[in-house]
Amino acid sequence: MAEQLAVELRNQVGKHINRHLREAGRIPAVLYGHGKETVSLSVCSEALETAMRHGSRLVDLTGGVSESALIRELQWNTWGDHVLHVDFARISADEVVEVTLPFDLRGEAPGVREGGVVELLVHEIDVACPAGAIPDKLHIKINNLKLDETISLAQIPLPQGAKFLTDDLEQIIVQCVVPAEAPEEEAGEALAGEPEVIGAKKDEEDEEK
Repeated sequence: MAEQLAVELRNQVGKHINRHLREAGRIPAVLYGHGKETVSLSVCSEALETAMRHGSRLVDLTGGVSESALIRELQWNTWGDHVLHVDFARISADEVVEVTLPFDLRGEAPGVREGGVVELLVHEIDVACPAGAIPDKLHIKINNLKLDETISLAQIPLPQGAKFLTDDLEQIIVQCVVPAEAPEEEAGEALAGEPEVIGAKKDEEDEEK
């Protein structure tokens, strides 16, 4: 069942209006798609964060509008800890949409006890999936992954009606291998070098929609 999100119509737009909305605990949003007009909305930031924690992609918008929608895009601040804007796309639960999903490793690989390390070679993949069945992540069980063994894309389960948007199903996604040892010379240089100072990124201006 889709999670419900109460939204309010937003009649005024602009940087200052959006800043006041965020200070009041609401996030500016837009709803578009299916040949209908684009509607400016706002949503409670706490409710949106709850839906995100639950891994919800398909939501039922209530209040200012009554529509089923896909959380299509989230705009984050520079530090990636606060949502600045959200795009909702009108959708039906059985409509097939294309999304990018991250991989998530589950379990403990026996190969680690044999001296190996588990490497996730691909972190996300494009999938066509019914909107009502979109998961938050694609879980990969590694409980049977031994040393020098791999898991290909073809071995990763998908929700019913979903498919990978690539023909290379033999692509290796996870492997368990003996860790490579760094050459002694390179290791010595790394220890002798000065620590890298990472500068703070310049704040990005809010994108107004």
